[in-house]
Formats: sequence, C-alpha cells, structure tokens
Amino acid sequence: MRENPIYGEELDLFTIKSYVFPETLEEADELLQRDARNSAILGGCCWLKLGRRISRAIDLSRLGLDQIEVKDGFLELGASVTLHQLETHPAVTSRFDGILGECVSHIVGVPFRNCATVGGSVFSRFGFSDLTCALLALDASVVLYRGGEQPLAEFMASPIAFDDILLKVRVRDDGRRAAYQSVRRSTTDFPTLAAAVSCLGGQWTVSVGARPARAVRCETAAACLNEGKGAAAAGQAAADELTYGTDLRAGADYRKKLAAVLVRRAAEQCMEENKG
Repeated sequence: MRENPIYGEELDLFTIKSYVFPETLEEADELLQRDARNSAILGGCCWLKLGRRISRAIDLSRLGLDQIEVKDGFLELGASVTLHQLETHPAVTSRFDGILGECVSHIVGVPFRNCATVGGSVFSRFGFSDLTCALLALDASVVLYRGGEQPLAEFMASPIAFDDILLKVRVRDDGRRAAYQSVRRSTTDFPTLAAAVSCLGGQWTVSVGARPARAVRCETAAACLNEGKGAAAAGQAAADELTYGTDLRAGADYRKKLAAVLVRRAAEQCMEENKG
C-alpha cells in the first residue's frame, strides 16, 4: 500500500503473501505447480495488475534468464531480458534491420523499459504489445519449461495457461529484412495500431497488432506481396482480412484504415531495405 500524495488516499498496488527466489528452474516449476492459479511468475512486475492479491510470487531473476545469445543459428532472448536491452544489445540491433529495438523504443520511457521484460510482454499476449507484433513477423518461436518449443503464432492463438514458465524466445538468424510501423496518440502511449513485415528470399510475412486484440499474422497480405501485387494491395488485404475493435484509443473503422496504411508503409520500407 502507498499513500497518494495529492488526495491522501491509499492506493492498493498488489499484495503478496509469500515471495520466493527459486535457485533452479526445477524448483520454480515445483512451486508453481502447487497452486498455479494463485501464484505469479515475476520478472520486472511492470505489467502486474494493480489490486491483485498473490498467494505466492515466484521471482525468476536468479535463474540466468536475462541473456541474449546467438547460437545454433538462432538469436535467443531470455525471458528476463529487458526491453531496453533489445534497444542496445549489438546482437539485436545488428539484425533484422533493428526491428526489435525499434518496436519497443516508444514504450513509456527508458526507466520502465529497464524493468519490463520480454517474458512479461510475450507470455501475457497483451493486445497492445509492440514486441509480439514484431516477433510474429520474424517467425519467432517460444520455449516453455513444460510445453517445449512452439511457434509464436501458435502460442499467441492459444489460451493463457498459468502452469508453465516461458524460458526464452528464439528467432532464426536467417538475415531476413524487416520493418515496423505504428501509430500512437502520443509518443509514449500504447500503439493505436501496429504492423510489421519481413522478407526472406522473396517470401513475405505480415503481422498486425493492437487491433486492439492480440497481434496476428495476416496471410492474405503476405500472399499479395509474394505474388508481386504490391504494398498497397497488401495493406488493403490486411484491412479486409482481420477484425478490428473499438476502445478508448480508436474506433474499429479508424483502425481498419490504419491497417491499410501501416502495412503498406512497412512493406515499402522493407522493399527499400532489400534494394539497399
């Protein structure tokens, strides 16, 4: 609890009954399985819902999941890697035209991005997540303690399960070109809509996020690019294929129009990068 300095009210942030630092992944999993619904895996706590009461908090910060590595033909991002690391680590900024650093660069501010983690953004499948939108375009996969490795697109489409631990995200180090576009009401706000594209050997991948539902791949937009129909056709295909909703940031019709524009811009940007 803390006191609001303006109104003198007490604001309930979150309440934790038991806070644990496991020394191994096996211990973390064993603790989680005891009561998965009332336990929480913690990273930076940036996305933890205010007012939540947690029976057992399991802090993974001592398990070495904060590493960025390039090995076996993959770029691997540990679940505890911060968003600011994505902006600054040479192994990330030098790949995929810097899309992973670019996509998170507008999220709140550097102090926040020094706490918010890859795992928190990806595991929770937030609709507003810039990162999941970019990772979908890179054909990434996730590695779970119990569930093993699976495509991110499959993971994003599945219900959130509280009985597993996200260990890392893997992106094949295949040299693909990529681009990311988003629109925000203000610089540090969540995106009103986001779009990402990538191209490898003439084969395109397109994703759209902040619809405001979870980011998804757009197969018809990718097909337009694969068939040489152009960026504008791909943008219109994304607008027509996907569903868009209304919230405080924008209406569904506006988001649909944005999708056509942002996918076109991202595709055009990627085309220019390929020429270079």
